[in-house]
Amino acid sequence: MSAYSVLIDSSVWIEYFKSGGMPKLDRLIEEDMACINELIFTELAPSLMLKKETEILEGLNAIEIIPLNIDWDIIRDYQLMNMKNGINKVGIPDLIILQQVIEKRISLFSLDKHFRLMQKHLKFDLITER
Repeated sequence: MSAYSVLIDSSVWIEYFKSGGMPKLDRLIEEDMACINELIFTELAPSLMLKKETEILEGLNAIEIIPLNIDWDIIRDYQLMNMKNGINKVGIPDLIILQQVIEKRISLFSLDKHFRLMQKHLKFDLITER
């Protein structure tokens, strides 16, 4: 993991692929600061494989993959916190990503509104600008 890593959420990758680029993400990739995890890779890979987007898959494989260490007690605590604060419909994958970001003390680049809502109650670095 680089000195400063940014976990790139699938919401950013999907926008990146649709729009043909994103200056912020391009810079993070060029500076070797972008990373993903197996969960994010697994969210993206089947569609790319189906569309035979081998070049994109190879590019994703070249990005650092941060190992997951899921702590289910923390995941349940985060979901309880969400429920108590009226933050509804946060999927378990997003909670796993959140746990990893907080645990590893890395930044998260996401376009998902749930992370902005959760940031009001938990301390983590969130990038939302494209």
